[in-house]
Amino acid sequence: MAFNDLLLQVGGAGRFQQIQVTLVVLPLLLMASHNTLQNFTAAVPTHHCRPPADTNLSKDGELDAWLPRDGQGRPESCLRFTSPQRGLPFPNGTETNGTGATEPCAHGWIYDNSTFPSTIVMEWDLVCSRRALRQLAQSLYMVGVLLGAMIFGHLADRLGRRKVLILNYLQTAVSGTCAAFAPNFPVYCAFRLLSGMSLAGISLNCMTLNVEWMPIHTRACVGTLIGYVYSLGQFLLAGVAYAVPRWRYLQLLVSVPFFAFFIYSWFFIESARWYSSSGRLDLTLKALQRVAWINGKREEGASLSMEVLRASLQKELTLGKGQASAVELLRCPALRRLFLCLSMLWFATSFAYYGLVMDLQGFGVSIYLIQVIFGAVDLPAKLVGFLVINSMGRRPAQMASLLLAGVCILINGVVPQDQSIVRTSLAVLGKGCLAASFNCIFLYTGELYPTVIRQTGLGMGSTLARVGSIVSPLVSMTAEIYPSVPLFIYGAVPVAASAATAFLPETLGQPLPDTVQDVEDRWASTQRQQGLSPGHTSRLGGKRRQQRQERKQMVPLQASAQAKDGL
Repeated sequence: MAFNDLLLQVGGAGRFQQIQVTLVVLPLLLMASHNTLQNFTAAVPTHHCRPPADTNLSKDGELDAWLPRDGQGRPESCLRFTSPQRGLPFPNGTETNGTGATEPCAHGWIYDNSTFPSTIVMEWDLVCSRRALRQLAQSLYMVGVLLGAMIFGHLADRLGRRKVLILNYLQTAVSGTCAAFAPNFPVYCAFRLLSGMSLAGISLNCMTLNVEWMPIHTRACVGTLIGYVYSLGQFLLAGVAYAVPRWRYLQLLVSVPFFAFFIYSWFFIESARWYSSSGRLDLTLKALQRVAWINGKREEGASLSMEVLRASLQKELTLGKGQASAVELLRCPALRRLFLCLSMLWFATSFAYYGLVMDLQGFGVSIYLIQVIFGAVDLPAKLVGFLVINSMGRRPAQMASLLLAGVCILINGVVPQDQSIVRTSLAVLGKGCLAASFNCIFLYTGELYPTVIRQTGLGMGSTLARVGSIVSPLVSMTAEIYPSVPLFIYGAVPVAASAATAFLPETLGQPLPDTVQDVEDRWASTQRQQGLSPGHTSRLGGKRRQQRQERKQMVPLQASAQAKDGL
């Protein structure tokens, strides 16, 4: 804990930490906007086929003569008559008109622009046979998030958090702005993918840079702050989208501020912990002294020297070199069980979460209103989840949040479409449970994995969450089979995954495991408490038990930005 003592010496959570945390967290307001932006920029308005170009639409009934009707008397969205059908009886407006031959829309579509004057769906006709492209655009954005977490996470460890953040701000500003001026759909998708990559890097390095400058006792507060800022960003998106309904202007409005973030990010101070872990103690000393000066601790900063740093950090840096590799997650039986169970939880939470938040039009109420409601439910849900986690335990909280969310979604699948209030209420409750699940699994994962591989375990969990968010938009295509099929899938996955928590040990009130052997011992203890035979667990000891003291390490837990990115 030597580095933590150095942070306390130069001011703890002083003026510098407060300013830098605020400036680093501020862009996350717009990150939430980018994640669910396509709810508005890719909204699907009511539409029907355009008649042939020589049709006189000013003539009464001429348009209706080309449009077949569905069972509810509404014009078909993707079909038209091959020739006008005039004089057909429609006594109550609910009968299918005529028996004339129909064909797909050969001359394009006419869109109702009363709610959405301009969307990518209207501009590039992403309807009917091309409607799958709308979901593909969101999946490609999530692919970018996955790639960005992998690429920029690695670059941040090599080049530093500050440099990567500066690059990510610029990339987001440029790619987001270019997407607003995209001349066609493929170019739009390419720039959205680049935006997803850079936003993943921003989320990752935002958490890491903040946490590495904060004393240990304040890190939980920083994590909570970031979670609530993301939730507030959902309110911001609803207001901005309502005020700016045209998709190009909206895309531009949530991207241009990143040019300002890029400019002021040059004033960030690089993580002194990263400097020290890279062996650059001279830069570590300069960073700590600069922070001490900002925090009004000039004398304490002046007392620091290279000799003090070497003496303080030698043990910590030496221990840090012995961390286990990622291969241990699959090679060690105890870690493999943790990895498989937690992977299911991460995937299911993100999969169901984005299944709900990316289909706001499907609930039959104002898309702007439900965006606000979905953002508001996070605030009490995260608070209730926090209280349950600390009173009843992590395992019950994780199981209950996923199970309840899945049940709400499944019930929504059988509620009639016209019951919009009931369906919205169930969706809001389910979304709140999934937000609580995200908070719980982040904490639970950090407490289950040993210190020597904790960051790697959190990173792998985040990767599985990204896979879930990529697959989720594609599942909505199954609505072609039956309208409720996507909801049944979105609900069944978290219900099934909740069973995986039964195979995980409880961590409430338990010390953090430091080594793989500690995890094996905890697992054996849990099995004995459940009345199960720990015979197979005892065989895992062997050489690991002999190496226990050698591998015993106490590396401070750092919150993972990759994990917080699913919130």
